[in-house]
Amino acid sequence: MADSASAESVAESYYDSEDADNFYAHIWGGEDIHIGLYEDPPGDIREASRRTVEYMAGLLKTLTADARVLDIGAGYGGAARYLASTAGAHVTCLNLSEVENERNRVQTKEQGLSDLVSVVHGSFEAIPEDDASFDYVWSQDAILHSGDREKVLDEVTRVLRSGGEFIFTDPMQADVVPDPAALQPIYDRLHLPNLASIQFYTEALQARGFEPIVIVPMLDQLRRHYARVREELGARRAELEKVVSSEYIERMLTGLQHWVDGADSDLLAWGVLHFRKR
Repeated sequence: MADSASAESVAESYYDSEDADNFYAHIWGGEDIHIGLYEDPPGDIREASRRTVEYMAGLLKTLTADARVLDIGAGYGGAARYLASTAGAHVTCLNLSEVENERNRVQTKEQGLSDLVSVVHGSFEAIPEDDASFDYVWSQDAILHSGDREKVLDEVTRVLRSGGEFIFTDPMQADVVPDPAALQPIYDRLHLPNLASIQFYTEALQARGFEPIVIVPMLDQLRRHYARVREELGARRAELEKVVSSEYIERMLTGLQHWVDGADSDLLAWGVLHFRKR
Protein backbone atom coordinates (compact mmCIF):
# COMPACT_ATOMS: atom_id res chain seq x y z
CA MET A 1 0.00 0.00 0.00
CA ALA A 2 0.98 3.62 -0.46
CA ASP A 3 1.97 5.75 2.51
CA SER A 4 -1.24 6.00 4.54
CA ALA A 5 -0.74 9.56 5.74
CA SER A 6 0.04 10.75 2.22
CA ALA A 7 -3.07 9.13 0.74
CA GLU A 8 -5.18 10.56 3.54
CA SER A 9 -3.78 14.06 2.98
CA VAL A 10 -4.46 13.86 -0.76
CA ALA A 11 -8.08 12.80 -0.19
CA GLU A 12 -8.70 15.45 2.45
CA SER A 13 -7.24 18.26 0.33
CA TYR A 14 -9.21 17.14 -2.71
CA TYR A 15 -12.62 16.92 -1.04
CA ASP A 16 -12.05 20.15 0.88
CA SER A 17 -11.43 22.07 -2.36
CA GLU A 18 -14.07 24.49 -3.59
CA ASP A 19 -14.02 22.92 -7.05
CA ALA A 20 -14.70 19.41 -5.74
CA ASP A 21 -17.38 20.55 -3.30
CA ASN A 22 -19.29 22.45 -5.99
CA PHE A 23 -18.92 19.61 -8.50
CA TYR A 24 -20.24 16.94 -6.14
CA ALA A 25 -23.01 19.16 -4.80
CA HIS A 26 -24.27 20.24 -8.24
CA ILE A 27 -23.59 17.23 -10.49
CA TRP A 28 -22.88 14.04 -8.57
CA GLY A 29 -26.01 13.81 -6.47
CA GLY A 30 -26.13 16.47 -3.79
CA GLU A 31 -26.92 14.47 -0.65
CA ASP A 32 -25.62 11.12 -1.92
CA ILE A 33 -22.21 11.37 -3.58
CA HIS A 34 -21.60 7.77 -4.54
CA ILE A 35 -22.38 5.34 -7.36
CA GLY A 36 -26.06 5.02 -8.20
CA LEU A 37 -28.31 2.17 -9.26
CA TYR A 38 -29.76 2.98 -12.68
CA GLU A 39 -32.80 1.83 -14.54
CA ASP A 40 -33.47 2.12 -18.30
CA PRO A 41 -33.12 4.83 -19.45
CA PRO A 42 -30.46 5.88 -16.88
CA GLY A 43 -32.31 9.03 -15.79
CA ASP A 44 -31.53 11.32 -12.85
CA ILE A 45 -28.23 10.91 -10.96
CA ARG A 46 -29.74 11.93 -7.63
CA GLU A 47 -32.54 9.38 -7.93
CA ALA A 48 -30.08 6.64 -8.85
CA SER A 49 -27.80 7.55 -5.97
CA ARG A 50 -30.68 7.45 -3.49
CA ARG A 51 -31.73 4.08 -4.97
CA THR A 52 -28.38 2.65 -3.85
CA VAL A 53 -29.02 3.81 -0.28
CA GLU A 54 -32.52 2.31 -0.32
CA TYR A 55 -31.23 -0.99 -1.69
CA MET A 56 -28.48 -1.28 0.91
CA ALA A 57 -30.79 -0.29 3.76
CA GLY A 58 -33.22 -2.98 2.63
CA LEU A 59 -30.54 -5.59 3.26
CA LEU A 60 -30.30 -4.62 6.94
CA LYS A 61 -33.15 -6.85 8.07
CA THR A 62 -32.63 -6.29 11.80
CA LEU A 63 -32.13 -2.51 11.74
CA THR A 64 -34.18 -0.98 14.57
CA ALA A 65 -34.61 2.39 16.24
CA ASP A 66 -32.13 1.53 18.98
CA ALA A 67 -29.36 0.56 16.53
CA ARG A 68 -26.08 2.42 16.41
CA VAL A 69 -24.64 2.88 12.92
CA LEU A 70 -21.23 4.21 11.90
CA ASP A 71 -20.92 5.59 8.36
CA ILE A 72 -17.23 5.77 7.40
CA GLY A 73 -16.43 8.23 4.64
CA ALA A 74 -19.93 9.66 5.03
CA GLY A 75 -19.60 12.54 2.55
CA TYR A 76 -22.65 14.80 2.78
CA GLY A 77 -24.48 12.36 5.06
CA GLY A 78 -27.40 11.43 2.80
CA ALA A 79 -27.34 7.77 3.82
CA ALA A 80 -27.16 8.65 7.51
CA ARG A 81 -30.22 10.89 7.26
CA TYR A 82 -32.09 8.18 5.37
CA LEU A 83 -31.33 5.55 8.04
CA ALA A 84 -32.26 7.99 10.79
CA SER A 85 -35.49 9.19 9.20
CA THR A 86 -36.77 5.78 8.06
CA ALA A 87 -35.58 3.50 10.88
CA GLY A 88 -34.92 5.92 13.72
CA ALA A 89 -31.34 4.65 13.96
CA HIS A 90 -28.61 6.69 15.62
CA VAL A 91 -25.93 7.33 13.01
CA THR A 92 -22.41 8.68 13.45
CA CYS A 93 -20.92 10.14 10.27
CA LEU A 94 -17.13 9.88 10.19
CA ASN A 95 -15.56 11.86 7.38
CA LEU A 96 -12.21 13.41 6.54
CA SER A 97 -13.44 16.51 4.70
CA GLU A 98 -14.55 19.29 7.01
CA VAL A 99 -16.11 21.09 4.03
CA GLU A 100 -18.37 18.09 3.42
CA ASN A 101 -18.97 17.75 7.15
CA GLU A 102 -20.26 21.30 7.41
CA ARG A 103 -22.66 20.75 4.50
CA ASN A 104 -23.74 17.54 6.25
CA ARG A 105 -24.43 19.36 9.52
CA VAL A 106 -26.46 22.05 7.77
CA GLN A 107 -28.62 19.57 5.84
CA THR A 108 -29.07 17.39 8.92
CA LYS A 109 -30.27 20.39 10.96
CA GLU A 110 -32.58 21.52 8.15
CA GLN A 111 -34.18 18.08 8.12
CA GLY A 112 -34.61 18.04 11.90
CA LEU A 113 -32.35 15.05 12.44
CA SER A 114 -29.56 16.50 14.57
CA ASP A 115 -30.67 14.39 17.55
CA LEU A 116 -30.11 11.19 15.56
CA VAL A 117 -27.17 12.07 13.28
CA SER A 118 -23.80 13.24 14.56
CA VAL A 119 -20.90 14.34 12.37
CA VAL A 120 -17.31 13.62 13.36
CA HIS A 121 -14.18 14.82 11.58
CA GLY A 122 -11.69 11.98 11.39
CA SER A 123 -10.09 9.10 9.53
CA PHE A 124 -11.41 5.57 9.12
CA GLU A 125 -7.83 4.38 9.61
CA ALA A 126 -8.06 5.56 13.25
CA ILE A 127 -11.75 5.60 14.16
CA PRO A 128 -12.28 7.78 17.26
CA GLU A 129 -14.86 5.44 18.81
CA ASP A 130 -14.84 2.74 21.49
CA ASP A 131 -14.43 -0.98 20.88
CA ALA A 132 -17.64 -2.90 20.04
CA SER A 133 -19.69 0.30 20.11
CA PHE A 134 -21.68 -0.10 16.86
CA ASP A 135 -24.27 -2.53 15.55
CA TYR A 136 -23.59 -1.65 11.91
CA VAL A 137 -20.77 -0.11 9.93
CA TRP A 138 -21.78 1.39 6.59
CA SER A 139 -19.60 2.80 3.81
CA GLN A 140 -20.15 3.91 0.23
CA ASP A 141 -17.33 4.33 -2.26
CA ALA A 142 -14.85 5.66 0.27
CA ILE A 143 -12.36 2.96 1.26
CA LEU A 144 -10.65 3.11 -2.14
CA HIS A 145 -9.02 6.35 -0.98
CA SER A 146 -7.18 4.65 1.87
CA GLY A 147 -3.46 4.02 1.69
CA ASP A 148 -3.88 1.16 4.18
CA ARG A 149 -7.12 -0.74 3.61
CA GLU A 150 -6.04 -3.52 5.97
CA LYS A 151 -5.95 -0.92 8.74
CA VAL A 152 -9.42 0.29 7.81
CA LEU A 153 -10.75 -3.25 8.13
CA ASP A 154 -8.95 -3.66 11.45
CA GLU A 155 -10.73 -0.55 12.72
CA VAL A 156 -14.11 -1.69 11.41
CA THR A 157 -13.58 -5.01 13.20
CA ARG A 158 -12.64 -3.24 16.42
CA VAL A 159 -15.65 -0.91 16.65
CA LEU A 160 -18.25 -3.45 15.50
CA ARG A 161 -19.87 -5.65 18.13
CA SER A 162 -20.06 -9.43 17.78
CA GLY A 163 -22.98 -10.22 15.48
CA GLY A 164 -22.80 -6.74 13.98
CA GLU A 165 -22.90 -6.13 10.23
CA PHE A 166 -20.61 -4.36 7.80
CA ILE A 167 -22.21 -3.26 4.55
CA PHE A 168 -20.35 -1.27 1.93
CA THR A 169 -19.64 -0.48 -1.69
CA ASP A 170 -16.30 0.43 -3.21
CA PRO A 171 -14.97 1.01 -6.74
CA MET A 172 -12.59 -1.93 -7.14
CA GLN A 173 -10.41 -3.63 -9.68
CA ALA A 174 -11.25 -7.09 -10.97
CA ASP A 175 -9.91 -10.07 -9.02
CA VAL A 176 -7.53 -10.71 -11.93
CA VAL A 177 -6.00 -7.82 -13.88
CA PRO A 178 -3.64 -9.23 -16.55
CA ASP A 179 -1.99 -5.86 -17.16
CA PRO A 180 -2.16 -3.47 -14.17
CA ALA A 181 -0.70 -0.73 -16.37
CA ALA A 182 -4.11 -0.52 -18.03
CA LEU A 183 -5.49 0.92 -14.77
CA GLN A 184 -2.55 3.24 -14.15
CA PRO A 185 -4.49 6.42 -15.07
CA ILE A 186 -6.99 5.59 -12.30
CA TYR A 187 -4.24 4.74 -9.81
CA ASP A 188 -2.49 8.02 -10.64
CA ARG A 189 -5.61 10.09 -10.00
CA LEU A 190 -6.01 8.43 -6.59
CA HIS A 191 -2.27 8.66 -5.84
CA LEU A 192 -2.34 4.96 -4.93
CA PRO A 193 -0.69 1.85 -6.41
CA ASN A 194 -3.89 -0.21 -6.76
CA LEU A 195 -7.52 -0.72 -5.88
CA ALA A 196 -9.00 -3.41 -3.69
CA SER A 197 -11.01 -6.29 -5.19
CA ILE A 198 -13.96 -8.42 -4.14
CA GLN A 199 -11.51 -11.26 -3.47
CA PHE A 200 -9.37 -9.00 -1.28
CA TYR A 201 -12.29 -7.84 0.83
CA THR A 202 -13.76 -11.33 1.15
CA GLU A 203 -10.50 -12.93 2.24
CA ALA A 204 -9.46 -10.05 4.50
CA LEU A 205 -12.80 -9.92 6.29
CA GLN A 206 -13.05 -13.69 6.68
CA ALA A 207 -9.57 -13.63 8.24
CA ARG A 208 -10.96 -11.13 10.77
CA GLY A 209 -13.87 -13.33 11.75
CA PHE A 210 -16.56 -12.11 9.35
CA GLU A 211 -18.89 -14.25 7.28
CA PRO A 212 -20.46 -13.04 4.03
CA ILE A 213 -24.20 -12.43 4.06
CA VAL A 214 -24.46 -11.37 0.43
CA ILE A 215 -22.08 -10.11 -2.25
CA VAL A 216 -23.75 -8.57 -5.28
CA PRO A 217 -21.34 -7.62 -8.11
CA MET A 218 -22.75 -4.84 -10.30
CA LEU A 219 -20.00 -3.64 -12.63
CA ASP A 220 -22.63 -2.46 -15.10
CA GLN A 221 -23.83 0.10 -12.55
CA LEU A 222 -20.35 1.52 -12.09
CA ARG A 223 -20.07 1.92 -15.85
CA ARG A 224 -23.50 3.53 -16.11
CA HIS A 225 -22.80 5.92 -13.25
CA TYR A 226 -19.50 7.28 -14.48
CA ALA A 227 -20.85 7.60 -18.03
CA ARG A 228 -23.98 9.35 -16.78
CA VAL A 229 -22.03 11.78 -14.58
CA ARG A 230 -19.68 12.54 -17.49
CA GLU A 231 -22.66 13.18 -19.76
CA GLU A 232 -24.27 15.50 -17.20
CA LEU A 233 -21.03 17.37 -16.61
CA GLY A 234 -20.58 17.95 -20.34
CA ALA A 235 -24.17 19.10 -20.80
CA ARG A 236 -24.03 21.56 -17.87
CA ARG A 237 -20.46 22.70 -18.32
CA ALA A 238 -21.27 26.34 -19.04
CA GLU A 239 -23.45 26.54 -15.93
CA LEU A 240 -20.91 24.78 -13.73
CA GLU A 241 -18.00 26.95 -14.88
CA LYS A 242 -19.53 29.76 -12.80
CA VAL A 243 -18.48 27.87 -9.64
CA VAL A 244 -15.91 25.29 -10.83
CA SER A 245 -12.67 25.94 -12.70
CA SER A 246 -12.32 24.86 -16.33
CA GLU A 247 -9.14 22.98 -15.40
CA TYR A 248 -11.00 20.89 -12.83
CA ILE A 249 -13.80 20.13 -15.29
CA GLU A 250 -11.30 18.99 -17.93
CA ARG A 251 -9.54 16.72 -15.43
CA MET A 252 -12.86 15.30 -14.28
CA LEU A 253 -14.06 14.58 -17.80
CA THR A 254 -10.83 12.72 -18.49
CA GLY A 255 -10.93 10.86 -15.18
CA LEU A 256 -14.54 9.77 -15.60
CA GLN A 257 -13.70 8.35 -19.03
CA HIS A 258 -10.90 6.27 -17.48
CA TRP A 259 -13.46 4.59 -15.23
CA VAL A 260 -15.78 3.94 -18.19
CA ASP A 261 -12.92 2.47 -20.20
CA GLY A 262 -11.84 0.27 -17.30
CA ALA A 263 -15.36 -1.06 -16.92
CA ASP A 264 -15.67 -1.72 -20.64
CA SER A 265 -12.45 -3.75 -20.45
CA ASP A 266 -13.74 -5.78 -17.44
CA LEU A 267 -10.79 -4.56 -15.37
CA LEU A 268 -12.93 -3.04 -12.64
CA ALA A 269 -15.54 -4.22 -10.15
CA TRP A 270 -18.26 -2.67 -8.02
CA GLY A 271 -21.14 -3.96 -5.98
CA VAL A 272 -22.69 -4.29 -2.55
CA LEU A 273 -20.73 -6.35 -0.03
CA HIS A 274 -22.46 -7.35 3.21
CA PHE A 275 -20.74 -9.23 6.05
CA ARG A 276 -21.52 -10.26 9.62
CA LYS A 277 -18.96 -10.32 12.41
CA ARG A 278 -19.02 -13.62 14.29
